Order: sequence, then C-alpha cells, then structure tokens
Amino acid sequence: MGIPDAPQPNKGGLRRSLLAVRSGLTTGDIEAAEAALGRRALELPELAGARTVAAYVSVGSEPGTRALLDALRARGVRVLLPVLLPDNDLDWGLYRGPGHLARAAKGLLEPDGERLGPEAVTAADAVLLPGLAVDGRGLRLGRGGGSYDRVLARLERSGANPARVVLLYDNEVVARVPEEPHDHPVHAVVTPGGVRRFG
Repeated sequence: MGIPDAPQPNKGGLRRSLLAVRSGLTTGDIEAAEAALGRRALELPELAGARTVAAYVSVGSEPGTRALLDALRARGVRVLLPVLLPDNDLDWGLYRGPGHLARAAKGLLEPDGERLGPEAVTAADAVLLPGLAVDGRGLRLGRGGGSYDRVLARLERSGANPARVVLLYDNEVVARVPEEPHDHPVHAVVTPGGVRRFG
C-alpha cells in the first residue's frame, strides 16, 4: 500500500497518511527493509570514505538503522548518535555498540556515554536523517519536532557541508512535500529499492 502522488494539503495530513502506512508494517516487513537499506547505504560513495557519520537508532516501524550502525562501526567509522535535549535540540554521543544504548524520552534509544555537544555534528562527513517522506526536490518531511531542522541550520551556519542522506521506505518518495522557508534539501534518499540523488 503506497501513498498517492497527489499533493497533500499540509504537512500534518501527509504525516498522518505516512504513519498509518507504517503502522501496518509487520515485523518481517521492517526486518527485510532494514537489511536492504543497510546494504544500499553501505554502497554509497558518501559513506565509503566517511570517517565520521552522524546517524540515529531507529525505533518502532522506522526504516531500520541498527545493522547499518554496526557495519559502519566495524569499518572503523566514528558514529555519532543524537541525544534529545529538553528543548528538542540534539546533543551527540559516540556509538559504542548495542550494549551501550539507553532508553530515553519518547521511546528513543540514546548512547550512554559522554555528551559531545550540539556542535559535534559539524564534524560529520555524512549525516543520516530520519524522516517520513522526501520529494523530487530533495525536501524532507520530518516528524514535526524540529530537532533535525535545527541540526541542518547548525550545519549551514558553521559552513559544514556533509552529505545529507534520508533513509525511507520505497512508498515514502512522494511527488511533493509542503515547503517552509526553513526547509533544507537532502542530497540523497536510500530506500530498500535503491538510491536517488538530488541536485
């Protein structure tokens, strides 16, 4: 079941539609997508030479990242994971393996070690972004909390230009995402079915 390509009236409506589809995924669907996503992402040139990657731990029916996190770490990549702050901004910590993740607010899993500060993301060669959709212009629809909008704005202010990659299911590449002035496009989307780059 996919999302129709007709323009959605607003971000809230599109979010609800996409989350409804995700809620219908089985454990098998999620695991199969995670394996395919991991393989596709590891083939990305943007990750092949990366020394530091800012990523996140998928939860629930999000496109799975855990196998990818472990594969990057096994390559010797320094993997940064977000830590949600009370104001919805993100601090960062080092991923030291699945045994070093702690339950946090909103059902998230966060690294249990030292906090590196919100600016740590500016050292990343690539940033893997969660999302609910991306359109043909590379505009990403997030969950609405604004955490990653702040990250993208921080990267822009610092002059850092890491590869910005969103991980999604195939049906979440849509015709159009409602645009706001603060939106920053991504460079690529990885889905179980393939990779698409944006100019």
